[in-house]
Amino acid sequence: MISRELAAQIRRIQIRSRKAVNTVLAGEYTSVFRGRGIEFEEVREYQPGDDIRSIDWNVTARTGTLHIKRYVEEREMIVIFLLDMSASGAFGTTGKTKNEIAAEMCALIAFSAIRNNDNVGLIAFTGQVERYVPPGKGTRHVLRLIEEILEFEPRNRSTSIASALDFLGKVFSKRAVVFLISDFLDTGYEHKMKIMARKHDLIAVQVRDPAELELITRGLITFKDMESGHTLEVDASSPVVRRFVREQSQNRLEQFRKSCTAAGIDLIDIEAGKDHVERIAAFFSSRERRLRV
Repeated sequence: MISRELAAQIRRIQIRSRKAVNTVLAGEYTSVFRGRGIEFEEVREYQPGDDIRSIDWNVTARTGTLHIKRYVEEREMIVIFLLDMSASGAFGTTGKTKNEIAAEMCALIAFSAIRNNDNVGLIAFTGQVERYVPPGKGTRHVLRLIEEILEFEPRNRSTSIASALDFLGKVFSKRAVVFLISDFLDTGYEHKMKIMARKHDLIAVQVRDPAELELITRGLITFKDMESGHTLEVDASSPVVRRFVREQSQNRLEQFRKSCTAAGIDLIDIEAGKDHVERIAAFFSSRERRLRV
């Protein structure tokens, strides 16, 4: 039995997400994600009105009667949230933690997916995969995913994106749309991410807090690595320190963007405190324009 507070939080996310799906995101998801393509269904005799380009000449020659190949669009898709739930996700300076923002992101995309009768699943990971919810359909299933995310308590504080990608490769042989949601404060995963992008439609969703890019306070402050527990005291009033933190953060962000571009991976950049519905809508629009070219 979930607490009343958690139930209320889930309900708020559901209401906001459905409103966004029915207004801002209406129809855009369908335009951007079109299923796995055209699947062969059958060979049958030619009927008046059939497209002559579909004639199967091999079967026609063998039977002496015109036959055509019939194909259908396989619209139904599998959408997977590969969700980083390591300790760094508990950080937040804008009223919401990165994990809470990630839950809202999953809800927005999941409600868009089930509106199109797609299957939605969850792989939650830290230094290892800790929870797997197989793909399913319907509102009840999406609400279960949101609940799983919000009440998740990690057994491991570290992050291993590479391990999560390995698990994805073992579990899903068919092509899926995969949203890899993380702050990407990890190393050594880039090559595996590139490999998975060839097999699946992999989209990176980077959730970051503004305090991770630039110091937002002054004076002596203590930084704590939420995954390792290590602490570091710095003088946040020092121009040299402030410039160093800003440059290091910007360089890391730029390198990540370049690695996504090089691997052909779409990136949705989500900054806490800003409208992430708008960011998803902008991504859908830009991707739709590319598909039309």
